Amino acid sequence: MGLAVRLRELGAEVRVCAPPDEEFVELLAGVGVPLVTIGQPWRSLVRPSSAADASHAVAEMMATQFETIAAAAEGCDLLVAAGMVLFVAPSVAEKLGIRYAYVSFCPIGLPSPHHPPWPWGRPSPRGVTDNRTLWRLEARTYDAMFGEPINTHRASVGLPPVDKIRDHVLTDRPWLAADPILGPWRETADLDVVQTGAWILPDERPLPADLVAFLDVGAPPVYVGFGSMRAPRGIAAVAIEAIRAQGHRVLVGRGWAGLAPVDDAEDCFVVGEVNQQALFRRVAAVVHHGGAGTLTTAARAGAPQVVVPLATDQPYWAGRVADLGIGAAHAGPTPTAESLSAALRAALDPETRTRATAVAGTIRTDGAAWAARLLLDAAD
Repeated sequence: MGLAVRLRELGAEVRVCAPPDEEFVELLAGVGVPLVTIGQPWRSLVRPSSAADASHAVAEMMATQFETIAAAAEGCDLLVAAGMVLFVAPSVAEKLGIRYAYVSFCPIGLPSPHHPPWPWGRPSPRGVTDNRTLWRLEARTYDAMFGEPINTHRASVGLPPVDKIRDHVLTDRPWLAADPILGPWRETADLDVVQTGAWILPDERPLPADLVAFLDVGAPPVYVGFGSMRAPRGIAAVAIEAIRAQGHRVLVGRGWAGLAPVDDAEDCFVVGEVNQQALFRRVAAVVHHGGAGTLTTAARAGAPQVVVPLATDQPYWAGRVADLGIGAAHAGPTPTAESLSAALRAALDPETRTRATAVAGTIRTDGAAWAARLLLDAAD
């Protein structure tokens, strides 16, 4: 959304392909950006139970994406891809004869000798610790999982087959939409990475009146929410107990996990979709999953953080929070009241707040505008 709005301000026509989740539809409608829905709602996806099921799901997903994205990109000059559409977007761009850019929102999504691949939900091979070896093995996984469906669809539209699937989809000049302080890229001879800073869209929505009333009647609460993640069972009760143990009120973000309070006590309030840019400036700390967006928003607000990493890039972001001294990283995805209390004590230390405030002043806010200008220059 941030990139789309900045592109439009520079005179470009923009359309976005995204799953038809209600939140995505409403948010894009709110800024007047046309949405082309693709596939089934992201919220309803079920993790495959076997390798065969995963391969079948990938093939079905690609078939839908090829058709939808090719139609949406007709007449366009640029195709920018992130997330799961990266497997079909370069072929669509090649067929249409337009430029293509791949964007990662986290440094560890890009090959580098300085870090291992993210785990994709599977353990690293036993005894293998060399990062270059791990990335070579990951490239083979790309070939095994995505090579056949990609080349099947390429053949159906008259394109030649490709090998080295990972290199094909990421390109040798990928973009990194992460803040250079929060997620720095270490230069490598393997890739020419364009780091733009995070793509932030200023949120002007007012906070709901009942939420403002809750914030106004007492000391700043601790926010806990896990965004679009399916959080571990019982985590809301654990978090509420840990927050109360530190003497703080509780603000529960419902999210896709459907977090809910454990009682009717007045020290606990539940919110749904909300302007986190405004909200996080009024909380004592933010307990979250470590998604790039939530982490960047909390960092910009100067709010100390506790990251409970659940998947993919989230352990990396948890480590960055700890390394920067702006919060604490919980060890693993299933906290107890005791382990989360310990992390909260560290995050609520006055020195952590001081450090978080200092780092907040260094976060770039022009990443989307800069990326938009670079893209239009490339199109020209």
